[in-house]
Amino acid sequence: MYHTWMRYFTPGPVHHRLGLVCLGVGLQHGALPTVGPRTLDHHVAVVISAGTGWYRTPDHRLTTVTAPALIQLLPGVPHHYGAAPGPGWDESFVDFTGTAVTAYTELGYIDPDRPVLPLTDTTAARAAITRIARAARRGNPHLEVETSAAVHELLVALRRSRADTTGDTDPLLHALARDAFLPLTVAQHAARHGMTPAELRTAVRRGAGCSPKDYLLGIRLGRAKELLAATELPVAAVARRVGYTDPAYFSRLFTRRVGTAPVRFREHQGRAMPGGWSSTVPDPEHPPVIGPRPSA
Repeated sequence: MYHTWMRYFTPGPVHHRLGLVCLGVGLQHGALPTVGPRTLDHHVAVVISAGTGWYRTPDHRLTTVTAPALIQLLPGVPHHYGAAPGPGWDESFVDFTGTAVTAYTELGYIDPDRPVLPLTDTTAARAAITRIARAARRGNPHLEVETSAAVHELLVALRRSRADTTGDTDPLLHALARDAFLPLTVAQHAARHGMTPAELRTAVRRGAGCSPKDYLLGIRLGRAKELLAATELPVAAVARRVGYTDPAYFSRLFTRRVGTAPVRFREHQGRAMPGGWSSTVPDPEHPPVIGPRPSA
């Protein structure tokens, strides 16, 4: 016996320009029928929250699926899977497509080489899928936009909960972020952690979805923007604070990556606040306000 609920959508051309669009969503559990063999023209994220089953690759290799787990179905790749005999499993799925899939794949959020991925938890992923299901009510004029946003959220949630990564607690990434403003090369960063540059590249790409150079550069430029927007420090001083001893090189790099020169970026912000900048992240439950807080 099994129970199933599903909805399918047909986003228009303008919705496809959002980068990701949701094509369908389903929530089901029990001794579900076997899926496939079949081949689709889009992606599907199948989240298994309870139970066990199997997945058969195109070359007929059998992989055991044990919850919590993610089954990634890729366009053009034959797949065949199902719950183990007995009570079955708890499954939710989201069909999606879009131009942003390429970027998510390059960043490691979609892994074409590993159709079955163990997860540490499915709570966040199921929450995103539930938002899609709620948006799927008949007559919702915001259906395509709401479900598109939730697909982005789902991919992030699945990446954070993958059992082969450490999410936000990766000690290597924290250490690199801490040392990002030191004038060190990637090779020197690697040596500080007892790694070769190749090992560091592998570890950072696995944890952050990018190269060590891009990871460090993102942190440096983010801090440079903060200093340019919120202080009156000269550009040369900003460059030194974020790890660049050559202000001219910093300006060229900033202009190339940001699209505008540091001085022009500061002019556009117009928010210099000497002494008024806080480095403390506000509590989302109690953000800064100018008036009395609303009563609970």
